[in-house]
Amino acid sequence: MQQVHVDKSKLTNTELVELDAGPLADGGVRLAIESFSVTANNITYAVVGDGFGYWNFFPAPDGMGIVPMWGHARVIESNHPDFSEGERVYGYLPMASHLDVMPGKVSASGFVDMAEHRQPMSPIYNQYSRLAADPEHDPAREGERMIFGPLFKTGFLIEYFMRTQEWFDATQVILTSASSKTAMGLASVTKRRSPQVKRIGLTSSGNVEFVKDSGLYDDVLPYDAVDQIERVSSVTVDFAGNAGLLRDLHQHFGDALKYSCLVGVTHIEERGSGMGGASDLPGPTPTLFFAPDHAVALFKEHGPEKAGAMVAESWRGFLEDSGDSVEIERHSGLAAARDVFVEMLGGKVDPAKGIVIEP
Repeated sequence: MQQVHVDKSKLTNTELVELDAGPLADGGVRLAIESFSVTANNITYAVVGDGFGYWNFFPAPDGMGIVPMWGHARVIESNHPDFSEGERVYGYLPMASHLDVMPGKVSASGFVDMAEHRQPMSPIYNQYSRLAADPEHDPAREGERMIFGPLFKTGFLIEYFMRTQEWFDATQVILTSASSKTAMGLASVTKRRSPQVKRIGLTSSGNVEFVKDSGLYDDVLPYDAVDQIERVSSVTVDFAGNAGLLRDLHQHFGDALKYSCLVGVTHIEERGSGMGGASDLPGPTPTLFFAPDHAVALFKEHGPEKAGAMVAESWRGFLEDSGDSVEIERHSGLAAARDVFVEMLGGKVDPAKGIVIEP
């Protein structure tokens, strides 16, 4: 099998390695990875990997890591009575050609990988959908699900959290890196579920027209126009992780800023300490949003069936809003995955493109 190993101390140093897959464990299932997307989400996994355990899902040699991806895989060997060759699944996968899993809590619609090394991490990442009985699966939308699905769910959870807090009495939300897929997901859910909250997108000057054309925002501005935003009660959701930009926002709004939410790191070279969350900023202390914890809370409060239906309804709305805003570009082979990852680290991937790798 093949894997892409990333130098954790310098993420642009990557290597494609070949390994012997070895024998399959008793009770195990071997998956051949068919496809996965490479998005800004994967960059965040790598940047904050040690702090949140993202490097621990798929072990690599000391100093190296395997970046997690979301995608589809097919059973090619099974030592588990409930799984047969040919079955397809969706879930958390390594940047690799194969993955061995130890299915537990098996149902018609999914299972949990019970591999010992994965148990300390959030259970959200260890769940896999069995596509034959998965209500979210649409064969015609597999590309969109890989590209947008996990990011959209983070956006859904941010809106749900903000709404449960009555948006901290804010009348507008400012989203940085507004062209990112997570920001677009949040904007879509807010538009439909919290229409009273004005949505303002901040993006690079080159992406302003793309973001405007999405129709998801009430107003779109370049990063150097923060001082043009009306100074009323606001919340910020920072997907960029740019310390200078976050400081500009805090200084502009001051006491009018009711909540400062940190989510991702798309501006990798400018994130600063704590993903831009310096301690001496005016206004509220920036607070990191860890989506898995909020997902567990959502499912605990509403139960799996209702929570799943809530997400599915908003997902369909998002596909209506912007499912066609991104052109899906497919690449073959793990070498392409490695190259796209490095390009994305450098901010060189067009937001209007969604990258799908077929190992």
